Amino acid sequence: MITIDKLIIGFDSALRTLSTPAQTLRPVPGNELPEAEMTDVEKRLSCALMRVNHVGEVCAQALYQGQGLTARNETVQQTLMQAAREETEHLAWTERRIAELGGHKSFLNPLWYGGSFAIGVVAGMLGDKWNLGFLAETEHQVGAHLAGHLEQLPNHDEKSRAIVSQMKIDEASHATMALSYGGAELPLPVKLTMKLGSKLMTHTAYWV
Repeated sequence: MITIDKLIIGFDSALRTLSTPAQTLRPVPGNELPEAEMTDVEKRLSCALMRVNHVGEVCAQALYQGQGLTARNETVQQTLMQAAREETEHLAWTERRIAELGGHKSFLNPLWYGGSFAIGVVAGMLGDKWNLGFLAETEHQVGAHLAGHLEQLPNHDEKSRAIVSQMKIDEASHATMALSYGGAELPLPVKLTMKLGSKLMTHTAYWV
């Protein structure tokens, strides 16, 4: 049931995600590694990929907030909120790395957040098994996306690679968690639609 308290918390989360630096409890992966010497082309590539990853984390925050708002089971709500807290660390890591590379975050982050929040609300309204199934499929697709970034990042950009590698591990853990709580396998058309939307977002965020 949607309450005033939940709406206030959701609004506060949106403001924090979009307007304040994210915080992390864990050390930033690769923080102890030296900064690699990179060409301007390599640096722009790393920055663009990390911007895409940052957008993915903005979307994750919005999705989980939307899903948690309409989830019916208290345990499912707590599961979603725990995943959101861990994704906040990813937000902090990617944000920091973008700054280190001299780049900028996506100018369309409010749009990404709003759209993802709406999708999360709808997923939650469909029932907890589909809600959790959506979470699991999202994390599976994000994991595949991160694996692709590990292939694209310059081999000597070890700092960026360390961040993406740890994110990939965490996303797999979230997917496993969602399935263990009863997440259902999504129909193929839904999976394909999710992939199409993800491609649109990643291609746009790469540049903007």
